[in-house]
Amino acid sequence: MGSVNYQTIRLSKGKHRSPEDGACVMELASMLAGEHFTDHPLSVCPVIAALLRSYNDSIDDHRRQDLYAYASKVVGSRASLTVERARAERLTAWTHERRPPRRTRWLMPGRLRAFAPDPPVHILAARAIQALPAHDDHTHAEVLALVDELLDLGRRSRQPSVGLSARAERLRALT
Repeated sequence: MGSVNYQTIRLSKGKHRSPEDGACVMELASMLAGEHFTDHPLSVCPVIAALLRSYNDSIDDHRRQDLYAYASKVVGSRASLTVERARAERLTAWTHERRPPRRTRWLMPGRLRAFAPDPPVHILAARAIQALPAHDDHTHAEVLALVDELLDLGRRSRQPSVGLSARAERLRALT
């Protein structure tokens, strides 16, 4: 059997030890970026990475293969803390558009809500995916459009990314 690489790997659910065991969308992104094989690549915005990890693990195998192009798109998306916060805020708003927040949150006085810590991005991402009524073609398109929107938030506020691996550039050209 030949060696597995970014061109031959099949996306699958969960975390993997090596490319020979498969890869999730973020593990593929780490390969494309020329990083150590991981589902937390340094070159990818943590908000976008959390969303794609959650989504990767919640959809069927057929739709998961559509994420192949997104592994390339997100390489180099890490940006400033300001952009990361804007992305987290948009992810939260997107979630609330699909599922209003629980009433108990609104029972807390506003002066106390201001001091409540923001949840970690993996919790925000999980809530976003849980807010989907179903996993169908419509919601699939909505999630992919959200990822594109989150990427655009970073593009508007920074210079073009530098240092993408040659593999990521080639894959971007193909998609």
